[in-house]
Parts: sequence; C-alpha cells; structure tokens
Amino acid sequence: MQPRVFAILTAFLLGVLGLGSVAVTDWTPAPATAATGAPGAPAPGSAAPPAGTPAAATPTGDPAVWTRSTLRNKVMAEMEQSDPGVALADLDKITKEKPYTVRFCHPIAHELGHAAVKRYNEDFQKVISFPHETCAAGYLHGAVEEMLNASKQPEVDLLKLCAPANKGACIHGVGHGTMFVAKQDVAAARALCNKFPGDTNKIRCSEGLFMQLFGPDEEDEKAKANLPADKIAADPLYPCPEQPALFQSACFFYAPTFYLSSHDYANHPEAFADALKWCLNGKAGGGVTDCSRGVGSRTMKYNLDREDWAAQQCATAADASQRKACAEGLVSYYTVNYTDGGAAGRLCAKITNKEIQGYCRSAAGLSSTLD
Repeated sequence: MQPRVFAILTAFLLGVLGLGSVAVTDWTPAPATAATGAPGAPAPGSAAPPAGTPAAATPTGDPAVWTRSTLRNKVMAEMEQSDPGVALADLDKITKEKPYTVRFCHPIAHELGHAAVKRYNEDFQKVISFPHETCAAGYLHGAVEEMLNASKQPEVDLLKLCAPANKGACIHGVGHGTMFVAKQDVAAARALCNKFPGDTNKIRCSEGLFMQLFGPDEEDEKAKANLPADKIAADPLYPCPEQPALFQSACFFYAPTFYLSSHDYANHPEAFADALKWCLNGKAGGGVTDCSRGVGSRTMKYNLDREDWAAQQCATAADASQRKACAEGLVSYYTVNYTDGGAAGRLCAKITNKEIQGYCRSAAGLSSTLD
C-alpha cells in the first residue's frame, strides 16, 4: 500500500468513511438481532422467531422488536403521508432508542432517498433540503444513486451533484451511484470515480463504490444477481488485489461486509473472529490491515449494545498489528454513529481488555490512562 494513499484513506476511515463503513445491507436470512441485554431483542446466536410470528406491540403501537421490513414500512408510510423530514426524524429517534436497528437503517434510508427523488421530480436541491445525516447519510446516498440512475449523462452529472461544496458524504454517495450506472461492473464504476479531480475525491468515491459492491441495496435484485459471489468464494478478498493502488484500501475495508453476511453472523457470532482469520488471505496483496479495520467497523456496527464483546473479538486476532487495526475499526464506526465529543471516551472505558483498550484510546487521540 502506498504510504500517501494509506494516509489519505485512514483519515476518512476514522471520520467520514465510518459512514460507511460503513452501514450496509444485512443479507442474513433471519432479521438482525440486538446484542445481549438490548431491550426486547434476542442476542446473536439465539434462534429467531418463526416467520410470520407477530411481535408484541408497545403502547405506541410499534413492535417490541423492529425488523428491517417493519421499520422500513413505518418510515416509508410516514414519508408518503408527510415528507422525508418527518420520516428521517422518526428513523433517527428509533435508532437512538434501539441501537440494534443500526444494522439495517442505512439501506432503509437509501430507499427514502430513492423515493424522494421520484416524489420531487428529480429536484435534487429540494430532496436534500431535509436533514439527511441519519443512518450515516443513507438518505443522501440513495438520492444520489437515483439521480445518477435517471441521468442521461451520468459521467457529466456526477461532477455537478455535489458541487460546489463537494462534501465527503455526498461524493461517497456518488460512489454508490456509479455502481447503479455501471450495473455492478467495478471497472466501469471505477472509471466514473476517476473523473473526479484529485486523489482525495477519487478515494471518497471508491468508498461508496465498494460499499455498494459488497452490500447492494436489498430492493435491487439486479445488483444482487450481478454480485460475483462465485468469484469471491473461490478467491478470498476478490476483487481487491487486482484494483489500482488508489482503490485497494476501500475495497479491502468493505470486503468483510460480504463475508459476514454470507456466514450468517446474526446466528453465528463466531463469524466475527473468523473474519479476522479470513483477512489474513490479504497478506500477499497488503490488505490485511484495511480488511481488519473493516472487520472491527462491522463488528461494532452489528453489536452497538455490547461494546466489550465487540472488543473481545478484536482480541482474537493473530498479532498485535491486526488487533490494533481491528480496534481502530471499532472506534471508527462508534464515533460516526455517536457523533458527540465524548463518544470515543465512553467506548474505550467499556473495554476490559487492556491491550484493545490502549489501541482504542490511541485511535481516539485520548490519553493512555482512563480519565
């Protein structure tokens, strides 16, 4: 990995990229469940209720345990009845109250973005006039995807959508959109990202590109069908080693998304530690560190209610450098999800493994001892 590229990407992984990082579609056959101790949600490894079993309702009429479909139906209905702002505000409230819903809120926000573009007849400025940072800016990503998908000149319009501010979250969304335009063809999507001037924006775009590759939108059947699952199964970390240097880090970082979803992490929590072993396949291509950061990010994303358990998975890694990278991923996602200034300190204080706690505090820029 070229030092300059690594330095640029690291900055985004610990800041804007954690988005991403993040936030992805859960392909597991059972609804994603909350960590041990989360109110009303079964722990990973426990059996999911049989399909069709009604969830107990709360006094508000909401289900006691949200699934992707019940949450999606609620906020989509709210948008139809009012506007995206109301739906996004409720989505934000629910994810704060029920952290396990973060596992599937990003793709739901994508759907809201797609629907808003259609509702407002491709008036992009109207669409993004609503607060859209909820669920790692998934609404913005979906809106950009839909705009590019509807564009007759996407190679031109992709440079206009985020101008003049060209904020990272928007360009990350363009990266998602390139995969819609390119029909999941990585080389074609990469060529679109390369139209941005400067390495920084190309990297931002690549983040969305590979996030979309390894976690296509649930409602996009064509994208899921085009996912090169057979090639990924035959060649671990495909297609990351063959990418140009500028695009490799984002690819390695998001690759664990597919590994975890295809190994049914919700019912097999050992998949998180196994994913770190799988990352060792990237040694030849120099991708172990970025892959391990990605595992840490996904582990935190899917286990926000049990931070110490997530840290314990990082502690199983093969060596100190991999454990450090995994811990950096934990911090990356946690601080993106909880944006207040004290988030990193709260996370590190909950980690009982002293080695991982030290890496946590170092990644967060905190002192080496607890305050």
